[in-house]
Amino acid sequence: MEFSHSKVAFNRHESFSLRFGWLTKGFKAFQDNPDFFSAPDAVVQLGVGKNMVNSIRHWLRAAQLVEINNDQKRTTRIGEAIFDRKTGYDPYLEDEATIWLIHWLLATNPIHATSWYWFFNRFYKPEFTSQEVYTALIDFSQENITGKYSANSIKNDSAVLLRTYVQSRENSKIPAEEALDSPLSLLKLITYTKATKTYQSRLIRRDGLPIGILGYALADLFRKRKIKELSMENLVCSCNGQVAPGPIFRLSENDLIAKLEDLVYYLPNIFKTSDSAGIHQLYLLQDIDPLIYIDAHYKAQQQGKTA
Repeated sequence: MEFSHSKVAFNRHESFSLRFGWLTKGFKAFQDNPDFFSAPDAVVQLGVGKNMVNSIRHWLRAAQLVEINNDQKRTTRIGEAIFDRKTGYDPYLEDEATIWLIHWLLATNPIHATSWYWFFNRFYKPEFTSQEVYTALIDFSQENITGKYSANSIKNDSAVLLRTYVQSRENSKIPAEEALDSPLSLLKLITYTKATKTYQSRLIRRDGLPIGILGYALADLFRKRKIKELSMENLVCSCNGQVAPGPIFRLSENDLIAKLEDLVYYLPNIFKTSDSAGIHQLYLLQDIDPLIYIDAHYKAQQQGKTA
């Protein structure tokens, strides 16, 4: 979750943005056989080309649904909670809340999704061109990354990042073979204006972000940083390489404050807000498993469907 100058990755997606069905298919295959992606019949089983097989593996790893470290290959708890074929809450990616969750998991993974971390935590320009994104990412890399990296890899990463979030009908620059929209494009965190040939990614009110997903994100953040309180400044701005929910979800400060107030009542006695002398603080009142917010959201959705 915290940026490391020496642990980064660019262009591991084989120039393919995330597509509908990939996480579902890939997670099930990996769960059955952790060595699946190196198996000779992976191409046939997934029904895609070899480069796409590698891309699916990358997206599973970048979205923190699986862990692949040397000889250790396993599904993660959050991956199992959502995509397990028997017990997962949304194995077919039917709930938009899951897409918000996947976005959080990508943007808080600076090791395997470096460009995603950078864009949603370090890049604050509300309107920009694709060239400006590439140039800013190059500058960030030169100033903050040790070791070798390819400028071409960074260019590909910046292009795929934009394709991942922008609906293809908005952007005629997207190649025909890439016109299948990524599920992340539904969030409208990045939009494109054809008339000016510019992209926008603004801090605004986001009614579509479920409180349960914000709750998971904050509980996840507090647990991994081993903290009990955070100032509003650290919630609305990424400081010292740390991630922040405000910029990641592209929330305005007022909307974030309103959502935090809702969060306090969503599951009582876990979080508390305080506004003393004009200083907003968020406090964690007890140690909890972040997955309780996942359970709360999806169980409420299931009850709503059966009611």
